[in-house]
Amino acid sequence: MGALPVYRWRLAPDGLATRRQLRALGLRPGGQDVAAQVERPRRRRGPLVAYLYSIEQAKPVRPMTPAKWAALAKANAARRTCPACRRDAGYVIPPSLGMCGTCAFPDEQRAA
Repeated sequence: MGALPVYRWRLAPDGLATRRQLRALGLRPGGQDVAAQVERPRRRRGPLVAYLYSIEQAKPVRPMTPAKWAALAKANAARRTCPACRRDAGYVIPPSLGMCGTCAFPDEQRAA
């Protein structure tokens, strides 16, 4: 297999797009191989690389089914539920704490 064509940042030809650009158009790569890559140079590190896909070969995004919506709602609810007090914190609990602010800092809550 040959090497991929490499383009400089913002100089990719029309008809190619990154995953995010495809998503903004309501498309997905759909199993196609990477067509090219774009490199953005950086000063002290290696270049940032983004892979490009053909817009013509892209397929439409699959719609969300009711089961997928339910699973997403359940996962988000689990991220908001404190494992210590089992209450919905109303926000996503930070992994660094592992529990809601009330359970993580009980002394501060009593003082206020």
